[in-house]
Amino acid sequence: MGLAGAREYQPLPVGELGEGAGYRRPTQPQPARVSAESPALEVMTDLLRVSPATIRVQAPIEGANHCMISRGVRLLLVVDERDWVLGVVSATDILGERALRVATERGLRRDELTVGDIMTPAAQVEVLDYADVAAARVGHVLETLRRAGRPHLLVVDREPAPPRSRLEAPVLRTMVRGIFSVTQIARQLGVAVEPGAAVARTFSEIESAIAR
Repeated sequence: MGLAGAREYQPLPVGELGEGAGYRRPTQPQPARVSAESPALEVMTDLLRVSPATIRVQAPIEGANHCMISRGVRLLLVVDERDWVLGVVSATDILGERALRVATERGLRRDELTVGDIMTPAAQVEVLDYADVAAARVGHVLETLRRAGRPHLLVVDREPAPPRSRLEAPVLRTMVRGIFSVTQIARQLGVAVEPGAAVARTFSEIESAIAR
């Protein structure tokens, strides 16, 4: 009697991989073309559909940079072993003046810094509420990003957290639901933006395109 028990199963044909083989990747639908009046959710990276790019707090910053390059993103969620979000780290944090300044202040070489040295802690990360975003337009999001002077904003919703005892009242836990990226929005507006372009320049190009 085989491993499957009473039913007789025949083995499947086995071949060899051979040279030159590739591998499949998840296919994401092409982002829809939008206008300033389009629903804001059309330009939000929804974490219920796309896995977020994450990094551990103790990772070296070069490792974080390589992670961004491989995932094609410029922002990572910094998480711990429980998958609690400790903060965020951006390509600008790693490649800009921030990393050099922190290294100088601490008497370290830049390549000795970890993500935890330069990340923005969760308590300082500005977020939008999903309920507000669901009722907003792309133009609202762009104006919010412009006034904040940021290339990214997180969107949060909430879910019930299990109480630690029967005596505790139920509480709601904040969950990162989505991410807005000015580069992604520009792409969906049909605006060509150079990778790593300054935020102010990106907004200027977007405003020029919308005004046409």
